[in-house]
Amino acid sequence: MSGRKSVTAKRGLAGGSPLRTRNPGACPTDRQQSGTDAIVCQPAAVGSKKEDDRRYPKRPLIGVGALIFRRGRILMAQRGKQPLKGAWSLPGGALEIGESLDAGVRREVREETGLEVKPVKVFEIFERIIRDSRGAPEYHYVLIDYVCRVIGGALRAGDDACRVEWVRERDLAELEVTEGTLAVIERAFRSRDRQGAVSVAVSPRSAKAR
Repeated sequence: MSGRKSVTAKRGLAGGSPLRTRNPGACPTDRQQSGTDAIVCQPAAVGSKKEDDRRYPKRPLIGVGALIFRRGRILMAQRGKQPLKGAWSLPGGALEIGESLDAGVRREVREETGLEVKPVKVFEIFERIIRDSRGAPEYHYVLIDYVCRVIGGALRAGDDACRVEWVRERDLAELEVTEGTLAVIERAFRSRDRQGAVSVAVSPRSAKAR
């Protein structure tokens, strides 16, 4: 992951997960192996009416994210379409009507990564307001991040993610990561060894869309 400049994008959700490449915006379509890192890619998806419906909402929308660890690495997904195309974040997306938080996390992870997971606990609650050039709220999400355990499936990129990868903590700074996500991940790494600890924090943030 060398040779990349550390960049921070705004964390948000639109049409699915808030996502983040070695070459932002580019996503090869073949499967590669780099040491123990699995990199799985698919062509970027095009925009949809579903995505447009989430702009300028009448009320905040609820999103869920998944903190999934394996052998000292965390699973990251790169967004394949706008907004935030090319940026990396946690797998996740918007909750659907009639869907429980638990079911929403499982579905989003399955759709974006191909993995089946079991949500273990709420780790953090994160608010994201993205404003347009006039200052109007273009996107408004309340994101609930869960620590999850893999129980099945096979890793592959899907839905809004064009790429998924197991990333070491020390390599996260080389990714173009959505704003706020890196801090959440770092706190999650620090708390992993604390037996029985449940960290729930509320982090309000606001930003203008670029």
